[in-house]
Order: sequence, then structure tokens, then C-alpha cells
Amino acid sequence: MPSERDSNPTVMREGFHVLGHAIKTERGVFTGAVLASGLYGVMTVASSWALGWATEHAVLPAFRDGQARTGALTAAALLIVGVAVLKATGVIGRRTLAGIMQYRMQARSRRDVTRQYLRLPLAWHHRHPTGQLLSNASSDVEAAWAPLAPLPMAVGVVIMLVTAAVAILLVDPMLALVGFLIFPLIAVLNFVYQRRLSPLVMRSQQLRAEVSEIAHESFDGALVVKTLGREDAEAARFRARADLLRDANIAVGRVRGLFDPLLEALPTLGVLAVLLFGALRLQAGGLSSGELVQVAYLFTLLAFPVRALGWVLAELPRSVVGWTRVRAVLDATGSMEHGAEGLPAGGPARVEAQDLTYGYAVDAPVLSGVSFEVRPGRTVAVVGPTGSGKSTLTQLLVRLIDPDDGRALVDGVDLRALAPGRLSAAAALVPQQTFLFDDTVRGNLSLGAAQDVPDEEIWAALRLAQAEGFVSALPKGVDTRVGERGATLSGGQRQRLALARALVRKPRLLILDDATSSVDPQVEGRILSGLREGSPETTVIVVAYRMSTIALADEVVYLEHGRVADRGSHDELLARCQGYRNLVTAYERDEAERAALDAGEEIVA
Repeated sequence: MPSERDSNPTVMREGFHVLGHAIKTERGVFTGAVLASGLYGVMTVASSWALGWATEHAVLPAFRDGQARTGALTAAALLIVGVAVLKATGVIGRRTLAGIMQYRMQARSRRDVTRQYLRLPLAWHHRHPTGQLLSNASSDVEAAWAPLAPLPMAVGVVIMLVTAAVAILLVDPMLALVGFLIFPLIAVLNFVYQRRLSPLVMRSQQLRAEVSEIAHESFDGALVVKTLGREDAEAARFRARADLLRDANIAVGRVRGLFDPLLEALPTLGVLAVLLFGALRLQAGGLSSGELVQVAYLFTLLAFPVRALGWVLAELPRSVVGWTRVRAVLDATGSMEHGAEGLPAGGPARVEAQDLTYGYAVDAPVLSGVSFEVRPGRTVAVVGPTGSGKSTLTQLLVRLIDPDDGRALVDGVDLRALAPGRLSAAAALVPQQTFLFDDTVRGNLSLGAAQDVPDEEIWAALRLAQAEGFVSALPKGVDTRVGERGATLSGGQRQRLALARALVRKPRLLILDDATSSVDPQVEGRILSGLREGSPETTVIVVAYRMSTIALADEVVYLEHGRVADRGSHDELLARCQGYRNLVTAYERDEAERAALDAGEEIVA
């Protein structure tokens, strides 16, 4: 682990590399901001000259003669106002263009991160918590480009310092030497300041991301937290990390509280030194009063802008941490490559699994050599005990993940050879976990394309999913908002809307991963029967547990330990496959026992 002494130059070097990337990307805006900042810097120096000229030619003659000369006062006023207007123009231009540059870079990075999230396979997302991904796209992006706001001013300060140095040297080299002695002290203090501040700011940014991760996890798992009475434990877990973040920010504040007053005081000491030495030079006749005012005022003006250099340096460590975390996403490998092939426009799809093998961990395959074929228009039930790889198989068939070995094909085309968007246009997956947006029923079914989905097609999909009745009873029908994650609906209603969302697209391949588990067997039977009769142009693969559901399938694929243990009709497997028979009759026995128990409870009541 590198020491603080070794790491600081690296942080500064990486920080300047980040700034260089932004400058290269927004070259035009940055150039405009620097020119505006340069105008501000030059006019700041010019304001001291204007004040010195006004003192020399208007103020002192008025005291000496006992009366003010109108022409001299007018010229002095116009000179000072003109310089002030140009200086204000530089400030407005610098701040406006710096803001444009910063927000453009933030927006660009957020788009890049989001696009990368969409490109990366599901397996990559499984390895990264959602809170971390949110932090990457929000606080990390903001931290990465935070130095861009003061950067043009810092560049303008350099221009100002050079111009001021020349101006002061032209006035009095001896006085300039006295004043400039303060700048090496400021540079040394800034260097020590950054050495102390850098690791503290880096720690603070890392903790900020960790707090975001814990908060998101707690909010996302609110149901589990509340039902298991874990509120205090979760609050304590969040409080512990939040306290560390608080302490880290306090440590940053202490360092800033120590050094900021010193950095403010040093230029003031420089001004006092200039006034003291300048008064001696004035008495000796080596300097005029106007020149002394000009130099002293110039040093006063320089005190604040010089701090802009410190602002940029102070933000660099946080910028490096943010950019490193963002780059970790942008450089992530495993994006799913696409080919250029297409699929037929209509008719049910033909699905093939050829020796599919997949594992979430190395040397621990969930599926091993799975092979089967689903002929067009058929309904196939995938059955197997928990952990046999059913859900993983459905993800492979819609290419949420790619197999470690083997191929998944639709209409004879390897899914990896399809052009982007072709598979999603032909196939739809309704997963176990239903997600609904905080939108209307119509918006959830059409996903923002309501103008392209006629009402009759929406109602037809709802009817096929056995959702027409409860949607009609909603206050505004299909225009009723369902709340975050469909909170105003029951589990079965949410599942039926998710099914309707898939059906409204008229898929050629429909995969149901236990997508009707929250509805009663009668409704499930009507849904599957409706799919067979109402969607003859669709091939259906359904992960099923209930015998009533399985019996509706044309064929059953039975998985055990990640392999196809048997396949055939429901009756055939009941007769010859002991594992299949034990599994499906166990579900049937459980349902019968529950039904008997419910009936007994009703009688008692």
C-alpha cells in the first residue's frame, strides 16, 4: 500500500490527466472560458493602474489645489467604470462557460455510464450492488468534474499573476521584490495543504459511495426489514457508516479550517509589507503616491483570486476517486457482442438449446449440456426441483446471459449472431419477480409508446392475461397510476399486467418463468388456455410447478441437477420418470392439503 507521501504526486498527476481529458473534449468552451478569465485577470491588474492614475491625476491635485478639476474627475470615473465593466464581462463569461463545460461533461459521463450499464450482461450486474451503480452515475460523476468550475478562474489567475508581476516590476522592482516574497510562502503552504487534504478527501468520497449503497439496499429491502423487525439493526448499520462519513468530512473541515485562514492571511501580510516598505520608498522620493496605491491595491486584489489555484488542487483528489470509479464501469469487459442477422417477421418461433452450459461461478455449472427443441407454435413446460437451472435456462433463451458453452437458437439462428433489437422484437420474457413502473397501466404496458399501441390492442392483451376485469374497475381504467413498483395492486394483479405487457407486443416466442405463481390455479388455467387459443402465432415456454399448468403443455422438459433428465408428454413422464412423478404429485398433494385446511377453517368460522 503506497504511503501518503508516495501517493500524492500520483493523485496530482492523475487529476491533471482528468482535467486534460475534459479540456480536450470541450476545447471550444474551455477556450472561451479561459479568454473570459484572462480578460478578468488583465482588467483586475488594470483596475489597480486606473486607481493609481486617478489618485495621481485627480485626487491628489484636488487636495493640493483645494478644488477638483471636472475633466480629471470625469476621466478617472470613466476609466474606473470602463475597467469595471470589462472585468464584470470577464466574470460573467468565465462563470457561464465554466458551468456549461462542467455540466456538459457530467451529462456526457452519465450517458456513457448508463449506456454501458445497458451493454453489460446481466452476469456483470449480479456482481455489483445497485447502490454502487447509482453512486457511479451520480455522486462519482459529479466528483469527477467538480474541479471544472474553478479551473478557468485558476488559469485566469496565472495570466493575472504574470500581468501583475510585469506591472509591479515596471512600477518599482524593489517594491515588487518585497511583495513577491510572499508567493513562495503561499506555494509552500498550498503544497502542504494538499498533502494533508488529499487522503482525507479520497476517504470521504469512498465513504459517500458506501453510505449510498447501504441506503439503497435498506430502502429496496424495506419489506424484509420491516417484516423481520430489523429496523434498528439496519439503522445501526447505516448509522455506523454515516458516522464514519461524518468523521471523514469533519477531518476535511479541520484541515481546511486550519489552512484557509493562513492562506487568507499571507496575502494580507504581503500588502502590509508593501505598504511599510513603500512608505519608506515614498519618503525617500523613489516612489510616487499613485504608484504606491497602485501596487498596494494590486496585491489586495490578488489575495482572493490566488485561492482559486487552491480550490482546483483541493478538488483533484476527489475528482480522481470519482473518475476512477466511473472508469471502472466504462472499462468493464463482458459487453454482449451482436451480429447482423435477422429473424422472420411473423409466425411462431422454433427454439433450440444445443449443449447449453452455464455457471455463475467457475467450476460450478448451473446447467450442463442441456439440449432440446421446441417446434413452432408448441407449448413446452420446463419442470424441475429448486436449483435445477430453470430460471437460468429462460435467461439464456432470451440472451440476458450468454452460455459458457453450447448455443441457443431461434429459427436456426444463434442468438449471438442476431442484430441488436431483433431478439427483443420477437421474444418476450415474463420473469418471476414482477416490476412495474410508477406510471399508468397504459404506460406500463406500452412503456412510453402509447401513441403506437391502439386501445383495442391494449385491452386485448389485458383480456388474454385475465386482467381486463380488475383494470376496468380501477378509477381511471388503463389511465390509473399503479404506484411505485405497482404498490397499489396485489401480487397476482401485478403478474397479470406484466404478462399483458409481453402480450401487447405479439411475441413470436413467449417465456413465462413462474409468471403466474401469484394467481389462483383457476385464473392460471384460463390464462394458459387463452394463450393456446388466442396466440396461435406464439411459441410458449413456461416454467411451471402446478400439475394443472403442466398438463396444458404439449411437452414437458424435466431438469435435474442442471441436466435434461427426461422429456415427453405429462402422462409419459408420470409413467416412467420417478423424480418427475414425485415432484409434480408433491405440489398436487400440498395444494390439496391447503385446500382442505382452508375449507376446514371456513367451516369453523
